[in-house]
Amino acid sequence: MKKIGVLTSGGDAPGMNAAIRAVVRKAIYHDLEVYGVYNGYEGLMEGNIKKMELGSVGDIIQRGGTILYSARSEEFKTDAGQLKAIEQMEKHGIEGLIVIGGDGSFRGAEKLTLKGFPCIGVPGTIDNDIAGTDYTIGFDTALNTIVDAVDKIRDTATSHERTYVIEVMGRDAGDLALWAGLANGAETVIIPEKKESFESVVAKLKRGQERGKKHSIIILAEGVGSGVDYGKRIEEETQMDTRVTVLGHIQRGGSPSGYDRVLASRLGAKAVDLLLSGVGGKMVGVQNNLVVSHDISEVLTKKHEINMNMYDLSNQLSI
Repeated sequence: MKKIGVLTSGGDAPGMNAAIRAVVRKAIYHDLEVYGVYNGYEGLMEGNIKKMELGSVGDIIQRGGTILYSARSEEFKTDAGQLKAIEQMEKHGIEGLIVIGGDGSFRGAEKLTLKGFPCIGVPGTIDNDIAGTDYTIGFDTALNTIVDAVDKIRDTATSHERTYVIEVMGRDAGDLALWAGLANGAETVIIPEKKESFESVVAKLKRGQERGKKHSIIILAEGVGSGVDYGKRIEEETQMDTRVTVLGHIQRGGSPSGYDRVLASRLGAKAVDLLLSGVGGKMVGVQNNLVVSHDISEVLTKKHEINMNMYDLSNQLSI
């Protein structure tokens, strides 16, 4: 193999640039030519591909987002779209592709591999919802963004004796809400995997009120429902002064944490090693702090499981 490509797809995540940097420099170290694909699979079909040099990835390890940009593509989900992408890669002499993204991005990588074009997936998503890896690139940074925001909200919640509902990202996975809830000492954490009844949340708030508690923090994963609606229901049911904060896309931005930079560097480098060894159709990840790889097809058939021991601990500590 002499030439490889790299793209980012799906939602951006802090640390994607660090992963791109690792892919490019590891490839050049092994005398490979490396090409950046701009705007994800859409750009791949359009041939928006440029050769990258060492300087192309200088001074990006600390930057959030992705210098290769990202876009979703319905056309790429079709056979015709995938064949168009392969045609573009063959035109540039690219023999293998590294895809940095989430499960939707990996489905595309799986399709290309099945058509004879080897791809390696690198998990980059703040939701931490990919099977086969303990952590995904961007999760740690997003978590710390939430923790910092909730610390500030708690200050005003205490000052005004209010209940705050804080909606965080996590449509199908509650890792961000759970980890942030435990880190911030939230009174209640509500996640898709374990939907606590509204009645039990209200009962906990009332117990706290009876013992003189003046404020409460509730962290709600967006996959459970609207934080605004939830806050209104609480205020109506308890008569407590309740406010809602929807953190939104602030969770995706910012300079990646040290952990995310290291994780991205390790996984990006491993992806290059796999392509060099003639392997395709794999996803790299980290388990028990060891870099591992799994078949993408296997990863896509499994569901990331949340740590329910942490959920139980959060409840035990918030009595």
